[in-house]
Amino acid sequence: MNFDLHGFGPALWAGTLMTIQLAVASVACGLVLGLLGALAKTSRSRILRLLGDTYSTLVRGVPELLWVLLIFYGSVGAVQAVGEAIGKPQLELSPFAAGVLALALCFGAYATEVFRGAVLAIPRGHREAGLALGMSRRRIFWRLVLPQMWRIALPGLGNLFMILMKDTALVSVVGLNEVMRQTQVAVTSTKQPFTFFMVAAAIYLGLTVISMLALHVFEKRANRGFVRSAA
Repeated sequence: MNFDLHGFGPALWAGTLMTIQLAVASVACGLVLGLLGALAKTSRSRILRLLGDTYSTLVRGVPELLWVLLIFYGSVGAVQAVGEAIGKPQLELSPFAAGVLALALCFGAYATEVFRGAVLAIPRGHREAGLALGMSRRRIFWRLVLPQMWRIALPGLGNLFMILMKDTALVSVVGLNEVMRQTQVAVTSTKQPFTFFMVAAAIYLGLTVISMLALHVFEKRANRGFVRSAA
């Protein structure tokens, strides 16, 4: 089927690139938050465990759209105060930055539980073997725990990334020119909602397929040297 884009093709392409940038930046920040959250929840420190539980429970209990709105509009006063302190009273948080913060915050909360499950799945004997070999706890984490944790957590993280890719559409409510924002502009201008919403659906589907192929490559690489048990 040939879709008449009425000259909105370049705008949709630009929106697609913005969506990719938003998703990549959010997942990069979210992985860091998720790893820190998992380490906190599996820590021996009661305070760190409480902080990790509070973060994951609080963030997962509030819809992603609300986090986008809260961060974008709620940060106005704080950002202006910082701007006045550094001599830039017009300083403000961009929609892209607000979207990255909100999506990373939500991704990190769910990734916390994925990483936590992966840490608990690693046999305790592996750490004990590292200690017996005279390895420090830091070296055990980087050389023994982290590679195995990444391998176990990768399928779950892949599912979270698929959800994150579609959640980027929520950032359109604060004016970021990603796929859905550009699609809405095209629909308003041409009065052809079915055509442009179908194009947007095809774009998201294409991004999802590409992401699935990339995740398959990552999983295959992470599982080198491991033999899966037969069902």
